[in-house]
Amino acid sequence: MPYFVYKILPGVTKLVKNLEKLDEFENFKQAKNFVKEKRIAQDANDQSSYKIIFAENTLEAEERLQEHREKPILREWEK
Repeated sequence: MPYFVYKILPGVTKLVKNLEKLDEFENFKQAKNFVKEKRIAQDANDQSSYKIIFAENTLEAEERLQEHREKPILREWEK
């Protein structure tokens, strides 16, 4: 399964995300280095983020990125 790299642009609401597929890689290390370079070159005023997702295909990757995830519960010792 490939690693997909997406640029996530701020949407109208928190539930709606604008996704832009940048590339896909067979190797996580290549995807990680690609995203690292993009983040370094990113403008300070740019509010977009970059994500790597491991999925069967493009449709599954975009569905996973659109899912609403609850924030993890912090334990007392993690604060």
